[in-house]
Amino acid sequence: MRTRLLIVGLLTFGVSLLAIDARSTYGARVSSDEPQYLLTAMSLAEDLDLDISDELADQRYRVFHEVGLNQQTLALNNSGQQLSPHDPLLPIILAGPYAIGGWAGAKVALSAIMGATAALTLFAAARRLGAPLAGATWIVGAFFVAPPLTSYGTHIFPAGPASMLLMLAFVAVCHERRTRGWDAVALVAIVALPWLSVKYVPHAAVMAAGLAWKHRHARCRLAELAAVFALAGASYLALHRGIYGGWTVYAAGDHFAGGEFEVVGRRPRFLPRSRRLIGLLIDAQFGIAAWTPSFLLMPPAIAALARVRRDFAAVLACSVVVVGWAMATWVAATMHGWWWPGRQITPVLPFVAIGIAMWVGDRGRAVAATVAATLLGTATWLILAWEASTGRRALIVDFYETASPWFQAWRALLPDHQRFGVWDSVLTLVWLAIVGASVYAAWRRAAPRPAGTDQPNAVSVS
Repeated sequence: MRTRLLIVGLLTFGVSLLAIDARSTYGARVSSDEPQYLLTAMSLAEDLDLDISDELADQRYRVFHEVGLNQQTLALNNSGQQLSPHDPLLPIILAGPYAIGGWAGAKVALSAIMGATAALTLFAAARRLGAPLAGATWIVGAFFVAPPLTSYGTHIFPAGPASMLLMLAFVAVCHERRTRGWDAVALVAIVALPWLSVKYVPHAAVMAAGLAWKHRHARCRLAELAAVFALAGASYLALHRGIYGGWTVYAAGDHFAGGEFEVVGRRPRFLPRSRRLIGLLIDAQFGIAAWTPSFLLMPPAIAALARVRRDFAAVLACSVVVVGWAMATWVAATMHGWWWPGRQITPVLPFVAIGIAMWVGDRGRAVAATVAATLLGTATWLILAWEASTGRRALIVDFYETASPWFQAWRALLPDHQRFGVWDSVLTLVWLAIVGASVYAAWRRAAPRPAGTDQPNAVSVS
């Protein structure tokens, strides 16, 4: 087990680092929210505060953002204090690496975090959910060297650290023994998630509910947990109110003139957003299966897991996937943004990898086919990373024009939900039928392994 964890972790770290020099846009090495996180990390490393007004005035961002910067922030008081409208935990994590190695050091740190997440995911698959170790090693390892999981190993967003904290909370909550040590690990991970971004509050709430359910018969422990969560929530709100001037960091942003809750959209239309349920998977540009085709196994795998396994760990894993997908579907302002595809759902994709590993099991041909389909995504990503490192493409501009022949052939079969013309509507209906049929078939055929097998908790569809 230790050897497999080490191999998967190091492999993920190494493949992620191959994109360290890939440029986000033609005018900047990093773009979107990435410069904001780096500026705050710079301020923390040098000034030990969150105020980036002096860094903005001196244009310190020119090191990693050669052109003019969208500052995203307003002066909060008469002294001209400016705070980045992004929660501070990611810059806190990156402050040390940035002080040592600048923007490259920050990317190395994120790659290391993704490597640790890969190892933790394999551990959770084998020890918390009983997936066959050999098959899980191949499948989890393959998914972590394919986009979007490997993409967020160097893309400077909180998605990677969020996936690690979420998996750490899962491992701690699902530990069989009800010890204070494991509870402390779970509490730290759960409480930290909102400090990466307020959008991870629902993810944290799922894990908090799981921890409470685990101790449902211990009233004293439940009271302690309730007190800790109440104190953490009150502290979060009070500190944000005192530091950022609102209930969230968005109060410090210049994009939300009508109030910080405009981050969900100024006039959100939730019914039209429902097409993201399938679009997040099969959109020709921003769908994760467009880049890594084996993600098409997610719906039947999760359906089979939900059918077969009613135990605590399986229910918790399925629940966090559902919550993460729902947030990306109805709460996020858009799925087509100035970032690499999959940003909103990356934190829950390690659980998807576990679900697929359990569905495939230890059947050699199925494992080989799944890994092969996943490595097609790796190949496309490596081509794009090379293009973005040599000025031929940029990660968040024209990434979909990559020279990868497989990707260009495959995306022709997928709908474009940005354009969403008549043909795209037809393709969406066709894919809905295909995915629906796969879910129905998996649900009907799913059954527990017979008693006496090596892995009684794994999912079988035979």
